[in-house]
Amino acid sequence: MDLREVREFIIDSSKMILTVVAVLVFIMYIATLQQIVGSSMSPTYESREVVILNKLHYRLFSIKRFDIISFEYDSTKYLIKRVIGLPGDTIEYKDNVLYVNGEEIEEEYLPKDIKTENFSLASLGYDKIPEDMYLVLGDNREDSLDSREIGLIPKKDILGKVSLKIWPIF
Repeated sequence: MDLREVREFIIDSSKMILTVVAVLVFIMYIATLQQIVGSSMSPTYESREVVILNKLHYRLFSIKRFDIISFEYDSTKYLIKRVIGLPGDTIEYKDNVLYVNGEEIEEEYLPKDIKTENFSLASLGYDKIPEDMYLVLGDNREDSLDSREIGLIPKKDILGKVSLKIWPIF
């Protein structure tokens, strides 16, 4: 092996190492793929669809009402739900209508046949959503493990914003 071959080997190896490091950084800090498991976000997302999870978004921007997020639950599961309540909000569902801070809010993303049982933040033991906590619900309100059962979600457990469905394409 001559010096030129050693040099080429080092250059090729360096490119490969840099590529692997770039991919790892991208996956760890910027974006990753996540598969929808179950029907809790139906009809917005169906089971086995694949979405892009933007991990960088909430490092730059604040969480907004109706964002779809992924968060860690029970240290072994990752759930995808829609943000309904923000810090400082009072939330109530009455007769299938969402009230935020006493004001009626239309949920345009839900089909008319989706029913949400009566619910209030008081049933979780809160008057208002505390700082750095969020109330999340699945779009399939009748079959969703969400804040009504697991409580409010701490900001530290939020992994990122679901940005785009990539599979299936249509």
